[in-house]
Amino acid sequence: MNLSDYQHIQNFIDGEFVDPKSNAYLDNTNPATGEVYGKIPNSNLADVENAVQAAQQAFQSWSTSTPEYRFKILNRIAELIDENLDALALAETTDNGKPLWLSKRVDIPRASSNFRFFATSILHFATESHVMEDKAINFTTRQAVGIVACISPWNLPLYLFTWKIAPALAAGNCVLAKPSEVTPLSAFLLAKICQEAGLPKGVLNIIHGDGASCGSAMVAHPSIKAISFTGSTRAGENIAAIAAPKFKKLSLELGGKNPNIIFADCDWDKMMKTTLQSSFANQGQICLCGSRILVEKKIYDKFKTEFVEKVKQLKVGDPLDESSKQGAIVSKMHFQKIVDCIELAKEEGGKIIVGGQAISPAGRCTNGYFISPTIIEGLGPNCKTNMEEIFGPVVTLQSFETEEEAIALANNSTYGLASTIWTQDISKANRTALKMQSGIVWINCWLLRDLRTPFGGIKNSGVGREGGWDALRFFTEAKNICFEL
Repeated sequence: MNLSDYQHIQNFIDGEFVDPKSNAYLDNTNPATGEVYGKIPNSNLADVENAVQAAQQAFQSWSTSTPEYRFKILNRIAELIDENLDALALAETTDNGKPLWLSKRVDIPRASSNFRFFATSILHFATESHVMEDKAINFTTRQAVGIVACISPWNLPLYLFTWKIAPALAAGNCVLAKPSEVTPLSAFLLAKICQEAGLPKGVLNIIHGDGASCGSAMVAHPSIKAISFTGSTRAGENIAAIAAPKFKKLSLELGGKNPNIIFADCDWDKMMKTTLQSSFANQGQICLCGSRILVEKKIYDKFKTEFVEKVKQLKVGDPLDESSKQGAIVSKMHFQKIVDCIELAKEEGGKIIVGGQAISPAGRCTNGYFISPTIIEGLGPNCKTNMEEIFGPVVTLQSFETEEEAIALANNSTYGLASTIWTQDISKANRTALKMQSGIVWINCWLLRDLRTPFGGIKNSGVGREGGWDALRFFTEAKNICFEL
């Protein structure tokens, strides 16, 4: 992939690539080098209106098409994603800063899996019937909502973009989709793939721009009936404030401050290897990362010693270098936020036991946005560092003595997305899991995902569930039809 070919990204509306009506553009920056390499549209209401009109024209035909027809197109999109893995992975790494090997191994394969999974799922999405003895038969149909908005974040750009789009399309909706303005390139390439796969015009419209100009116009548009959003809790609050009074369906997957509970009877080697991954994968920029590590006191010193040594061995460097375990932070703005959070932790009395500083790799990445993996200890559970989402390569260590104390520390958060428990005692694992205030609990593993299962959190981590039948139900409306016998 030659980046010079993508210096001018366009919107994808009604099956065509078009410039924004306002001719306004945003810089597209490679975070590994700090260099601007292109421009993307900063779309507004006029562009959203054009996309809505295209979707309205396409909806009747697409929503009444057979599941088999939709399966063939969505499955072809999955095949083309696989065929273009190298180009898509390079686009993801260039925009996001994550290591190229990670984009190839995780992000792009998961994007094709999302399309393939929901292409198949729609063939098995069944209706229900209820018999009222000899009086009547009720059957429930599920019909596409209509025009829906899918707004995705920058941390797993194509991975989460397709996680929303695929079920919406499979259910028969027409979609207005906005990728993050920080990481737009893989969504632009996906539009080309959709063209090649034969997706009808107007069924999927990809609009680029920031939240204030583009996202807000999508959320407020009266013809958009449902909104699926992944991003910060602050942005989710703003979306809910606009959409809820208009009675739009909402699915909000928001932030997390996830606990990782490590009991003394854990499988030590497996726990250590996985905790390293769950702490710093994707530079800690995954909403599921375990940023609060809670360790039973009797093994705390042993854990700290070994964990610190392993973190020191994580190479931070050029994302294109196969030996780099950590890449760049996604943007200069987010880089500065993480630096500020580390300084705040020091002010709160935290001790930086490894990392805590910016890094300037040699070569082309000298001016990139890199931060060393950071471990902080000595902070109480109620400080800002342990309460607010940092979303970077920063974790804190806390100790506990009893099962009850571990649960109390884990639940001491306004978030409730995910948690991880490490123990060989199955009874303890079950007791602890049932008391976790989170939508997802992993026991002796992390990020092991079955796409059939519900995904989402409680408290400030959002509302609604994605994945499996939950996603297809969200993107459809139930209608009960009663026949009197």
